[in-house]
Amino acid sequence: MATIPSLPSRDDVLRMARNTTDITGQLLDTAGNITRIAINTFDPRDGSGAEVLRVLRETTAELAEASASPQAQEAFYRIVDTLTRLGTSGAPLAVHPVSEPAQALLTALGDSLLPVLDAVEPAVEEFADALGDLVEATSPLLPAAAGLAAGALLAVTPVLRAAADTLRDSSPELRRIADALTAALAPLMPLQVALAERAAAAGSGVVRATLPPLADLTEAAAATAKAARPMLIAGEELLVSGLEQIQPLLLAAASRAGRVARAAAIRVQAAVSPAGDQGIVVAVSPA
Repeated sequence: MATIPSLPSRDDVLRMARNTTDITGQLLDTAGNITRIAINTFDPRDGSGAEVLRVLRETTAELAEASASPQAQEAFYRIVDTLTRLGTSGAPLAVHPVSEPAQALLTALGDSLLPVLDAVEPAVEEFADALGDLVEATSPLLPAAAGLAAGALLAVTPVLRAAADTLRDSSPELRRIADALTAALAPLMPLQVALAERAAAAGSGVVRATLPPLADLTEAAAATAKAARPMLIAGEELLVSGLEQIQPLLLAAASRAGRVARAAAIRVQAAVSPAGDQGIVVAVSPA
């Protein structure tokens, strides 16, 4: 026979009631704080609520004015037109027969790449962390790099615009070139396909014949590397110790070169700067 569970004691009931009361009080305090913050924010007596509403009205008016401008309307129309063209041109591709092999290829690539991605995930995470540290360390150089990139883009823009204008004016000649290339290359495509099939057959035979010796060579190289591991470690230790020994010399040479460069810069600046800062000597002769 199943035992009847014992009822909670008076202390347990009091403790649960006390915990429920405490939690309810905390919730009420939090709600009161949120209400107080909202009232203080939008209270018109101290001016904060009116200021918030004024800023919201000004922001809304500026956004409405900016969106109603002819430039913004033209930009919106161009965006909608571009999206419509993309949808119109991309919709037939989903039902085209070519999409089925493409989908099969993507599925095979996904199934094949998943183990590779799982294997390289730790290395990718470490590389991402190291790259983030490098970017953070080189952050002072980013504004200069951005300025250089902007200057390069500004310098290239006229060239691209001139090339676009030239190609636009030469569209008949470009069409003739395209037609001539198509007429010349179209008869060669079947021959190229036959040659590609023969090359694929020959290449597969070469790969089949080469893989067993390559596997033997790889195993021998792995065994050699495993046997020579102590020598490699000793060589690495010698190289690292040598670098540690010449590090003070390199630092001293760099410091000396920096001092020489600074001294040369000071002399060049003094030689190039105008002599207007020099004092004026006034000679007084006796009467």
